[in-house]
Amino acid sequence: MALVAACYSGSPAGDSSDELTAASASSSGDPPTTSVGESSGGSAGDDTGDPVKPFMPGPPVLPRLTQRQYLNSIEALLGPGLPVPLLEPDTNPYLFFNIGAASTTLSEPGVQQYEEAADLFTGIVFADAPRREALVGCLPAAPGDACVADFIARFGRRAYRRPLSVDEQARWLGMASELSDGDAWQGLRHAVAGMLQSPHFLYRVELGEPDPIDPTRLRYTSHEMASRLSFLLWNSTPDDALLDAADAGDLLSEVGLLAETDRLLADPRSRTAIRDFFAQFLDLGRLDGITRDPTRYPQFSPTMIESMRTEVRLLVEDLVYRQQGDIRSMFSTRNTFVNSELAALYGVTAEGATPVTFVPVELPADGPRAGLLTLGAFLTMNAHETENSPTARGKYVRTRVLCQDVPPPPPDVDLKLDPEEAEGKTLRQRLEQHRADPSCAGCHSFVDPPGFLFEHFNPIGAWQDLDSGYPIDSSGDLDGKPLADARGLADLLKDDKRVGRCIVTQLYRHAIGRRDVASEWPALDEVADDFGAAGHRFTELLQILVISDLFRTVAEEEIDP
Repeated sequence: MALVAACYSGSPAGDSSDELTAASASSSGDPPTTSVGESSGGSAGDDTGDPVKPFMPGPPVLPRLTQRQYLNSIEALLGPGLPVPLLEPDTNPYLFFNIGAASTTLSEPGVQQYEEAADLFTGIVFADAPRREALVGCLPAAPGDACVADFIARFGRRAYRRPLSVDEQARWLGMASELSDGDAWQGLRHAVAGMLQSPHFLYRVELGEPDPIDPTRLRYTSHEMASRLSFLLWNSTPDDALLDAADAGDLLSEVGLLAETDRLLADPRSRTAIRDFFAQFLDLGRLDGITRDPTRYPQFSPTMIESMRTEVRLLVEDLVYRQQGDIRSMFSTRNTFVNSELAALYGVTAEGATPVTFVPVELPADGPRAGLLTLGAFLTMNAHETENSPTARGKYVRTRVLCQDVPPPPPDVDLKLDPEEAEGKTLRQRLEQHRADPSCAGCHSFVDPPGFLFEHFNPIGAWQDLDSGYPIDSSGDLDGKPLADARGLADLLKDDKRVGRCIVTQLYRHAIGRRDVASEWPALDEVADDFGAAGHRFTELLQILVISDLFRTVAEEEIDP
């Protein structure tokens, strides 16, 4: 069979360029990358001996709301229970949907879909008398009266995430009157539908204002900070309390930001938003649609993929919330959560586990598994239908865990291994074909050695001793450090400073909707240092990030959506 080298599939970390307009708009998210092993975010001058340049903020972006942010905002504005409309799909170049939302252009059909969605939502809400009265909060006596004007001001503030200007208030009040046809409710429906199609709702317009402390940069306004904070911690529009804090200017100070951060983190919506970040960071979307031949893999079941996804979610949430521990340990811990089918896959005893009940277990101290990289989700989504992919597994370690870059292959390279050479050879031996090719050697010598550490785990994550009838060699290395297997890698990653720095980098990219630029690396290093001093606790990282200059300031250069 043909084996496609997975080094070149999925979503690479990408390069260090801030040219977001060059990012791919395809759903595969494969942007151009830089040289093998180049850090996609690190201290300027650390390796060259040159002095570290001072921090300067990066350019602003104008991200469109992702599908989840759009639907969450609609629910916050109009209430629950509305249907999910057809919308233009999100893209995830550089791993995150927020970056795709900031670097892709909305198509003409996508504009039409927003129009149809606004008509659908307002049609349902304003056809329901109790619901529309609860939304508006008063009974309009005539088009354009005080009730209508007051509602437009209140609703516009929530939709635009800031108070409406005098001109905006007049415009929407005029529309509500002109399109009412004598029916104030009809006029209000048209005004609401219009606001839901406005760029000020669909895009996060966060461009900054002059910074009184430093005239060389801009700071985000108090209302822009409310938007940034809410979409980071809730993945939704700000509530009235957050907008009230913005009105008072509280979000221009560290004290005010931390107070609102604590309040938002205490809300259940923050758990959903944090879960969504980790799902993107860990690339769990690639589990979608995976199947395995049950004849070849009898342990595999139709429910196993969802079980693997749930295991990772429970593991991360346990570290973030219950233990409030070092989030880096997700790559080395022997603690996990299994149901009955995962317990059987891993060969562990899990008292109380059923097909739908997950229970905590501690993996054996002398066993082969420790950390997320030895669990079913990672091993399965980084494998082919019938055999492993050391290249995909090694690339994941490089790009996701260490934030290193892997370049795309030359355009004329053959990515397939010769199927005629498969018989009687192990996968390691067949991959020598790529490492022997000068055009492939650079990439494969970088990603394959850590990928070989997982060879004892088959394409569903079960243990295997043989490959093509030969004993498996699971030895490899990471940056010249010889390792015997995946457990050795877990032990190494436990104290690798790059892991914590990479988590900071990935969170920052997710938060701001673009790649970091070199001028921001000194501040990212400071955040990483503070993160380490806080025991690498993830919720404390969020607090550290939101009060940093990284999150609060911006350059004057603008990147259009």
